[in-house]
Amino acid sequence: MSELTVAAAPGLEAGTWAVDPTHSEISFTVRHLMSKVRGVFREFEGEIVVADDPLASSASARIQLASVDTGTAQRDDHLRSSDFFSVGTQPVMTFTSSALRPTSNDGFTLVGDLTVNAVTRPVELAVEVLGVEVNGYGQTIAGFEATGELNRKDFGIDWNMPLDSGRLMVGDKVTLTLTVQAAKQA
Repeated sequence: MSELTVAAAPGLEAGTWAVDPTHSEISFTVRHLMSKVRGVFREFEGEIVVADDPLASSASARIQLASVDTGTAQRDDHLRSSDFFSVGTQPVMTFTSSALRPTSNDGFTLVGDLTVNAVTRPVELAVEVLGVEVNGYGQTIAGFEATGELNRKDFGIDWNMPLDSGRLMVGDKVTLTLTVQAAKQA
């Protein structure tokens, strides 16, 4: 294990860590017209398996696409339709990591496969370990934040509407932010 890895993740013990959805958030931002729309997924599960060599660690997640929430019911219904997520036939988005690399800023790059609408593409997430603590119930918890960008068209999500100006209603770039609290399993 490199000195960089030890410094970035003190107290992060080997073992399985379950994502706590009540203390975690999976959010996204995408351009819509002249502003940006932010949304979250309310239902998800995941786990992080920390290996003895932290760079051999892995992470996985399952996100229920029907749980999308942008604060506007009509927009959320449109996102659930075949124009975007196709929740009737492809209700789950999954992520499975394949590699973890240290970065020069005491963080990590998590590489993995994201599957949306039955399309799987590699993505990279910049990961910061926020810390490890024992909570008020005696449970060891760890905090992480991961961010990344993807092109929604890479996943077959290409609905759009041209505007009079020649621009399109919805941007292609989606920014993801995962703020995760995970509990060490016995």
